[in-house]
Amino acid sequence: MGGTEETRDGVGLTNLDQPLLAGGDVTKRDLVDYLDAVRERILPGLADRPLSVVRLLRGQGPFMQKNLPRYTPQWVRRTDVWAEASHRQVSYALCDDRRTLLWFANQRAVEYHPTLSTVARPEHPTHLVLDLDPPEGEAFGLVVGAAALVRRALADTGLAGAVKTSGSKGLHVFVPLVAATTAEEAAAATRALAVHAERLDPALATTAFIREDRGGRVFVDATRAHGATVVAAYSPRVRPGLPVSFPVAWDDLDAVTPADLTVRTVPKLLADRDPWAAAMPAPQRLPADLVAEGRTIPVARVQAMHEGKRRARARRAAD
Repeated sequence: MGGTEETRDGVGLTNLDQPLLAGGDVTKRDLVDYLDAVRERILPGLADRPLSVVRLLRGQGPFMQKNLPRYTPQWVRRTDVWAEASHRQVSYALCDDRRTLLWFANQRAVEYHPTLSTVARPEHPTHLVLDLDPPEGEAFGLVVGAAALVRRALADTGLAGAVKTSGSKGLHVFVPLVAATTAEEAAAATRALAVHAERLDPALATTAFIREDRGGRVFVDATRAHGATVVAAYSPRVRPGLPVSFPVAWDDLDAVTPADLTVRTVPKLLADRDPWAAAMPAPQRLPADLVAEGRTIPVARVQAMHEGKRRARARRAAD
């Protein structure tokens, strides 16, 4: 371990010239400089939300960190959340300021995944999210087509959203919600909107949760609800070159190459703008009939679990 090479906002920064990814030329300094440069854009999406990060330690593969390590400074704000899956309290960070963001950057935290709800209102998500996941291979054009379907499905129900690259090969559509919206209502509406988009062009889009059932179509993922997290706008991703999850105007999606939006290129594109804040519509109330429809649609993960068990039984019987 090297000693402190630089101090910013009271945070000692170390090993800044080490590469983040094996065989790549992006360094820890690039990550720190990027997050510092975009802090006024990324922090509003992280503040007051339990945060998970993806870290890249030297000689190890990337891993998602939810629980704060014991050596976390006391000045990092945190909140305890009960994790039903592991039956324990998880101490999540609340990344509200530059100092905390720089500390995470020095920990080689590359990706930032906040919850859809704030710590004060965990049962009231601020946004509904549809995650568009391409089939295998380079298929961003297909994802753009599926995004157009989602946009039409939203418009048909009187809603509007903003879109950003995932930082990988997909897109995220965010719909801001009025404060009274419950997690159950948002989850139901998300399922209904995904099915609406699928119906518009079932040859292009699918809501099939089981990968082998997608048949080369774009997966319209409606499972980003309740306690789910979504990578924040402006967050880097653990990919070659460190691409960034970046806001895009709906009409500009055809012209975007996600891999070109990186920690090195994005600060110049932003200058003094915040396109994510500018693109976001005002909070909206979900139509009651949309929520009611969504309540009749099975939860994808649960349905896939039961279907997986059924197929396993059928295979055992065939054998």
